[in-house]
Amino acid sequence: MNQLALLYLAAVLAGFALIVVTNVAAAFITSAAVVNFLTAVGAVAVIVFALAILYLAVKALFNKIAK
Repeated sequence: MNQLALLYLAAVLAGFALIVVTNVAAAFITSAAVVNFLTAVGAVAVIVFALAILYLAVKALFNKIAK
């Protein structure tokens, strides 16, 4: 399960990177729609995988309490 959590953490960081890169590269990308789409994809990735990490943490917490 540790590898799964690290994979989700990497996905969260990739989402943040996508948001930052599209904001920095907005001057080079001519279409505002592309920038907005990539920012939205990055934000959704961050939210989804952050929730997945929280789910794994709560699941691990309750498994330790139950034992």
